[in-house]
Amino acid sequence: MNAVYPDLDGQSVFITGGGSGIGAALTEGFLRQGAKVAFVQRSDASDFAEHMAEATGNRPHFMSCDITDIQRLRACIDEAAERHGPVTALVNNAANDQRHKAEEVDEAFWDWSQAINLKAYFFAAQAVLLGMRGAGGGSIVNFSSISYMMGNAGYASYTTANGGITAMTRSLAREWGPDGIRVNALMPGWVLTDKQLDKWADPDSLAAHLERQCLKEHLKPEDIVGGTLFLASAASRMMTGQALVIDGGVVVTG
Repeated sequence: MNAVYPDLDGQSVFITGGGSGIGAALTEGFLRQGAKVAFVQRSDASDFAEHMAEATGNRPHFMSCDITDIQRLRACIDEAAERHGPVTALVNNAANDQRHKAEEVDEAFWDWSQAINLKAYFFAAQAVLLGMRGAGGGSIVNFSSISYMMGNAGYASYTTANGGITAMTRSLAREWGPDGIRVNALMPGWVLTDKQLDKWADPDSLAAHLERQCLKEHLKPEDIVGGTLFLASAASRMMTGQALVIDGGVVVTG
């Protein structure tokens, strides 16, 4: 049911964490636009890639990668560019919102959390820069979250990274705008992926969160696809440095 964006047809798209959860929905969404999609996932997503090829008639290129390994992440972006042409749409989606008590966080956990939730986003963006410049521009979509806007407790390292993503987005948008490169943040609310349902979505928490939403329906991964396609496409060509919230109406901006 998503809109069709003709400029995404044939575009070289790179998605982190594109084989599960929200990322899997994003991969399918771009494939159905006709984009040439490469994605990385730490776990084996070969079966998912095969399923997408059968379901959409458009085969994604899967590469195994732990995005905290920056050298490997750069190599995967280079491989995607060799296969599909310079990456002109980067979606930094992969994240880990592991719950933790602030008093129990040690230095190793902090560094790991920032590496996966913030550091990898910066270096993925850096890695596509030259290709986007050569192509005359591009779009970077950095997934943040409403969690830090709500002041949520229980994962302070994660919310710190989310705030950093939004700040980084604004700085890169300013720095790379003259090259025709747009950088925006997309901030989902509580999206009920399989992981969320398995780990944290107990009935009381679900009911409490739904009470905060204006729209009384829980978000699904598919609900995030349309906004991402819009930010990647020329439909948003004069939009950069912004934070687009898709949360059913929990937080307000402006």
